[in-house]
Order: sequence, then C-alpha cells, then structure tokens
Amino acid sequence: MKKKIYIRRFAWTLLVLFVFLNIIASVHAYKFTHFSEEDALKTKVENDGFWSTVGLALAGVNNPRPKNKILPVVPYETIFIESNSKIECWKIKADSSIGTVVVCHGYGGSKSSMLDKANEFLALNYSVLLVDFMGAGGSEGTQCTIGFLESEQVKSCCEYLVKEGENNIVLFGTSMGAVSILKALAENSLSVSSAIIECPFGSMYETTCARFRIMGMPSFPMAGLLVFWGGVENGFWAFGHEPTTYAKNVKCPVLLMYGEKDAKVSRNEIDEIYANLCGSKQLVTFPNAGHENYLHSYKQEWRTAVVSFLQNHQP
Repeated sequence: MKKKIYIRRFAWTLLVLFVFLNIIASVHAYKFTHFSEEDALKTKVENDGFWSTVGLALAGVNNPRPKNKILPVVPYETIFIESNSKIECWKIKADSSIGTVVVCHGYGGSKSSMLDKANEFLALNYSVLLVDFMGAGGSEGTQCTIGFLESEQVKSCCEYLVKEGENNIVLFGTSMGAVSILKALAENSLSVSSAIIECPFGSMYETTCARFRIMGMPSFPMAGLLVFWGGVENGFWAFGHEPTTYAKNVKCPVLLMYGEKDAKVSRNEIDEIYANLCGSKQLVTFPNAGHENYLHSYKQEWRTAVVSFLQNHQP
C-alpha cells in the first residue's frame, strides 16, 4: 500500500515539474520573440552567480524594442515595403552605382546598427537598401522570429528592387540577417547576383542551447521546450528552422564569414552550412573575433574579402 502511495506521489511530482518547466519555457520563448515597448535596459545574460541564474530562469530575458539611434550622414530616402509586415527601409544611392546591396541586421539590432557596413558598400559604388525587420526600428510590431518570417521580408526587398529596375542585387546579413537570407534564397527564385553572410547559426535548437550556455544554465531539457513554445507562440515548427538545411538549396555565390571565438555559433555549424552550399562559395574566418562586428578588429581583412568576392561575382 505504501509503495503505491510513493509511486503516486512521485508521478504527481513529475507532472507538476513538467508543467512548471513548460510555463517557464513559454515565458522565455515569448520574451525572446517579442520585444518590449518599454524603455527598459536589456537583461544581462552572463552568469553572475546562483541567484542571478535563478532570477533569469524564472523571469526570462527582457529585450527592449530595437531603435534607430543614428541616421545616415549622406542623403537618403525612407521607404516602406509591404511584406508579411510593413517594414521601413533606408535607400541610399551611390554615385555611378553598379548595383544595390540589401543590408540585413541581426537579432536585437536595427538598420542604424548596419550603417558602417553600408558605408563600406557605398565606397565600392554600390547603392544600399538598409532593412528594419519587423519588430525593429521603424517597422511594424514587436515580434521577432529569428529569421523565419523575416526571410519573407528579404524576398519583398528583392522584389521591390527588381521593380525599380535593379539588375545587380547583393544580399548582406549578419547573424539573424544571414539566416533570413539563407531561408529566402532556399525557398524563392530571387534575382540576386550573390550573398555575403556573417555568423549564421546552424539550427534554432543549436542557437537556443548556446543561449543557455552563455547564461551558465544546462540546456537540457529547457532548450527543447523553449524551441517548442517559441514555434507554437509564433505559428511555425521551430525545430525545422535549420539554416544548415536551407543551405542545400542556395545556388548563388556566397561569401561566408565567421569569428573563431564565437560563443553563440560553433565552428561545426559554420562548416556544415558551408559544406551544404550548392554554388560558388568562399569561407573567411577571423581568429580572435566573437559574435561581433568584424569591422571593429578586422577591418582591412573584411574589406579585402568583400572586395575580392564582389569583383569575382559580377553578373
């Protein structure tokens, strides 16, 4: 009789724990994919001790809605493109333009954070179209799907440029922006000449595991639950959000760049994406760079790689 009571209590304990973990995961997933409208500071995610970790586990990470903090110093036009969300873009024309680069920001960023990259392309006589993905800058909403729905916005930008008569379109994106580009290229016949991508993650599950490691927390089982609820709350199967798989259907020339000290994206993920790319491809790595802006520490090396790639892949 006592044995049955113990088994019943144990089963109820497991059930309560399972429900509790799912509640916590759903909170994390929502906060990770929906920015806060409030002017609050972003929650620090580094491991600062036991109670800090407990607090993060219970409350999740607060992500304020990304804003455009600076404006271009050269003449520009603000345009709005209707996609699966209304997105705001900055259009900057280069003198004697030889093409247009669509510039896509990463998670938690906005188009203003990409102005330094845009200036590099302008110096090479490429016009630029800087994108605010949904939930960021001047675009609609607070939702962010880490590249899944954003890929449709990449497609819409390309279609806009084609209608404007552009016949040399280059896609450039970092982190989430790179993932958005890979998905857009894999699922659509886009009229692009080439793509330059920086530090894309290999899968939604892998990048979620990395997020937990950075916070000093075990990834199992919470990473899986977080991915599941993130997909449920945003209307897609998040376990199928895999840039390594998207790469198998990317046929245009691709320059892939990566920082070898990246804690958020592993070298294995990069190698798998690179191996799966179908067309002409080049991999450039920066030995002491992390998940960061490579122009800060490797400006000349970045420029050399980009200039060489673009010169070799003119339409």
